[in-house]
Amino acid sequence: MATSFDQTPFVLSPPAAPVERHDRVDLHLPTGDGPRPAVVLVHGAPLPPGVADPRDWLLYRGYGALVAEQGLVAAVVSYRVDERTGFPGAAEDVAAAVAQVRADPRVDADRLVLWFFSGGGLLMADWLRAAPSWLRGLVGTYPLLVPLPGWEVDARFRPVDAVASPGDLPILLVRAGRDMPPLLAGLDAFTSAAAAAGRSVRVLDVPDGRHGFDALDHTDQSRDAVRATREAVVALLREA
Repeated sequence: MATSFDQTPFVLSPPAAPVERHDRVDLHLPTGDGPRPAVVLVHGAPLPPGVADPRDWLLYRGYGALVAEQGLVAAVVSYRVDERTGFPGAAEDVAAAVAQVRADPRVDADRLVLWFFSGGGLLMADWLRAAPSWLRGLVGTYPLLVPLPGWEVDARFRPVDAVASPGDLPILLVRAGRDMPPLLAGLDAFTSAAAAAGRSVRVLDVPDGRHGFDALDHTDQSRDAVRATREAVVALLREA
């Protein structure tokens, strides 16, 4: 019997961190005194009906532990998008969760990175248009940056358009080389639009990676890519 994706193990095995659940946010907490910079992890969307809360997926529990291992607070957000018309509500949920994380006394409210996965990448658009001063960078792992063919999504949620807005916020995209062609085309369109607008985008390529490589492809290439992404996130948060 095939293992469901939510129960597919993460490609790394970091030591588990203490986890606290607060409404829509799970905090994976590092050892030592705070306040600490934080990484907010935003899962993919839309989710199939009846799927487990992504905070309980082995993938996101692994990422939470991986971030906490570096002395950072990892905040894994849960939001619900069952239909493609639900992105405005999801954006509100994510913004509220970010505000909640920043208000926690164990978090350095002036140093956050937002890390988006898969279809959650569409939610990057708002942050690209108007990045607050405390936001140190945006990361997308196999992100959806243009709605898929046939999707009717509010024009607000088109990162490929939003990246044309003025700004110098660091952007890191993790490209799975064996991803679905529409996602790869959207990533290419995004980097082209960013270049035309004079915005710098770093792309970390995983040539043999599938969509979900960080759970599906237990290879050295996958593990190296996840570690490299974490290192880039750490560097963004530790810069003055």
